[in-house]
Amino acid sequence: MPKLAVVILNYRRPDLLAACLASIYTAPPRATLELWVVDNASGDTSVPMVRTCFPQVHLIESPANLGFSRGNNLALRAIVAEANADYVLLLNNDTIVPAGALDGLVAYLEQHPAVGAVGPKLLLPDGSLDLACRRSFPSPTIAFYRMSGLAALLPRSPRFGRYNLTYLDPDQETEVDALVGACMLLRRSVIAEVGLLDEQFFMYGEDLDWCFRIKQYGWKIVYAPHVIVHHYKRAASTRRAIPSIRAFYAAMRIFHRKHYAATTAAPINFLIEAGITIKELVALGHNLLLPPAARRVG
Repeated sequence: MPKLAVVILNYRRPDLLAACLASIYTAPPRATLELWVVDNASGDTSVPMVRTCFPQVHLIESPANLGFSRGNNLALRAIVAEANADYVLLLNNDTIVPAGALDGLVAYLEQHPAVGAVGPKLLLPDGSLDLACRRSFPSPTIAFYRMSGLAALLPRSPRFGRYNLTYLDPDQETEVDALVGACMLLRRSVIAEVGLLDEQFFMYGEDLDWCFRIKQYGWKIVYAPHVIVHHYKRAASTRRAIPSIRAFYAAMRIFHRKHYAATTAAPINFLIEAGITIKELVALGHNLLLPPAARRVG
């Protein structure tokens, strides 16, 4: 029987966390399940709720809000060191996991030994596809198509729609560059091989970076739409919109500098950095003009 460890990071959303945990325990997988919750110093009812309602969970209380990478790594480090799990699922607290979804993801990796990570079809509350669940790496060219608006203008183009693969049928299984950290199943051995999440990233971009390194080690990454998970996207980050926006664009800079700057001409690097800064300033300005309930990231 395969062993599955699920890691959920929480910050000030006991309501979402309770619903997520309940969705898993209401219809637990056939795989042997070990569930970890890392609370990022929420200072609310999150920790007492987990202790009272889900005492079987491995609960880690961070003394401060460490962000996504450092927070998740608190659990990932322990899981890799203990070597008790075959597979590790990174899961957002703002997700609902239907019956059979975890077994579907585990079964996929069991049946495809060359695949290092697999992700499901993530559906937003309105039933639409969360576009981040299947992506290409934001190379300078692909980033230009996205930041210039060409990707949004021509989403069906295999050339301009490459970042979110919007030219593909959402029900088409496909090998991809990257999945999203909201729901990503990996082999524990792959994490031991490529390392933990890069803690340079406070929030956003760490999943792209992780997938980039997984691919560098020769593993395949697959989007498997026969498995569906529901995602209440941005439910937590919208409460701190300005810091979230700044973290979003900081992640873009870190990713480019880490993986592309050294092989990109200096004038192009300048244009990319300038473009990120302009987009960030526009996003911040636009966000300030919105009523609080409508503020969001990106």
